[in-house]
Amino acid sequence: MEYLIHSLIESSEALEIIQKLKSEKSSWQDGKKTAGSHAKKIKLNLQLDKNSKLSIDLRDFIVNKIISNPLLKSFTLPSLIHGVMFTQSLVGHGYGTHIDNPYMPSGRSDLSFTLFLNDPKDYKGGELCIRTMNKTEKIKLSAGEMIIYPSTQLHSVAEIKDGERFVCVGWIQSYVQNNEDRNILFGLDAGAKALLAKHGRSDELDLIFQAYSNLLRTLGD
Repeated sequence: MEYLIHSLIESSEALEIIQKLKSEKSSWQDGKKTAGSHAKKIKLNLQLDKNSKLSIDLRDFIVNKIISNPLLKSFTLPSLIHGVMFTQSLVGHGYGTHIDNPYMPSGRSDLSFTLFLNDPKDYKGGELCIRTMNKTEKIKLSAGEMIIYPSTQLHSVAEIKDGERFVCVGWIQSYVQNNEDRNILFGLDAGAKALLAKHGRSDELDLIFQAYSNLLRTLGD
């Protein structure tokens, strides 16, 4: 499984978001509201109403951060960032093992992301657990860091034992649906840009960029 961990926002920006979330008392809803029939049985958290002004403002802020980041754009090739929501998990909350719906009302889920908003020392438990063939990756990041991973993976959120956990989650519909194809393109793009930075433009590098662009045309939607 290929995933990317990256610092999206400053810790001070993450703290400011949490302060705004805590001040919003009337717009929190049961997380089961957006869960499928199976997920309703294993999902326990709170979600900020997607239609609230605060949710819309924060969503736009996060989406703009993602699409303006060259590394994230290269890794995800986003055609649509959708379903963005802010969640709060209290003691006893968690989310059992599940897989994200391939098609949502807001778009197709090729990639999933979790942006951690508070310091990992603020709560016990709450790890994002992503199951692979041979093991389960347990991920708990610093405030402002995010992980982007294939929506094809089974995953869960460990039970909160103490404190409270704030995250932003969402999904990305990519121009290239297949994970392996997207990873090949990411490697080509990263390598070509590194060569450009190290040696400058060349006819040979132009051929690599040409191959990348034409491969993207072939593999993309």
